[in-house]
Amino acid sequence: MGDESKHRNRLLAYTGVRAFGLAVMLLGLAIIYSDLVRPGGWPQLGAIVAILGVIDALFAPRLLKKLWDQQDAQSE
Repeated sequence: MGDESKHRNRLLAYTGVRAFGLAVMLLGLAIIYSDLVRPGGWPQLGAIVAILGVIDALFAPRLLKKLWDQQDAQSE
């Protein structure tokens, strides 16, 4: 695997993880404000899902970067 290909794949993974977190957060908002799960919305469940999505969007990419930095240090 070339260096350019590795970096492209990492960028795609980083972006995908962040987009997944954003999608989970939006799902939480949909649960709060729509009839998606039950009529009238479900604020408690939606808030939990939205918070998990924000945590995922913020911290999962940082963990990936830390992992990749460790892999790069070991390969050198």
